[in-house]
Amino acid sequence: MADEQNQDPVMNPEAAAAAQAGSAQFQIQKLYTKDVSFELPNAPQIFQQEGQADVKMSLSQRVEGLGNNQHEVVLTVTVTATVGDKTAYLAEVAQAGIFLVGGFNEQATHAVMNTLCPGTLFPYARQVISGLIAEGGFPPLTLQPVNFEQLYAQRMQQMVNEQQQKSGNGGGSEPTLTTEFKTEN
Repeated sequence: MADEQNQDPVMNPEAAAAAQAGSAQFQIQKLYTKDVSFELPNAPQIFQQEGQADVKMSLSQRVEGLGNNQHEVVLTVTVTATVGDKTAYLAEVAQAGIFLVGGFNEQATHAVMNTLCPGTLFPYARQVISGLIAEGGFPPLTLQPVNFEQLYAQRMQQMVNEQQQKSGNGGGSEPTLTTEFKTEN
């Protein structure tokens, strides 16, 4: 009975998505921290600096096919804090995962790679960043959640606009989507 309920598309959104896509599958194979960096270029003077830190976050993503529907997705989160014109700290984490993504059409696969995969990785990167900053002698920083679906939709709309501008100018080739997003927090 429990198995029947888990397979019911109404009760289980994942089952609904899989049923819709036929044999579509998404599976996390491995999650790991690929690279970590923390810099205090102006220590110890920065600890004596007065003023509120200006904190900016940027995100970038890289996807590499590994074969057999497996992909390594690397989400790099960079947080830079400045006080005045001096950098207080720079923390960067490359959080990675190996994901099995199969049975989707090309458009759906692209969407999964740019929404679901980074959405899975971000909480892990956020935790590492927070720890680095606290251990670096600064107040803990809580990064707000990121809506990767919205970022993806914005990037897709931007590509459509660029395509229309190129078409209007007589030129134009097929747009290619980059999987790099930059945001400021």
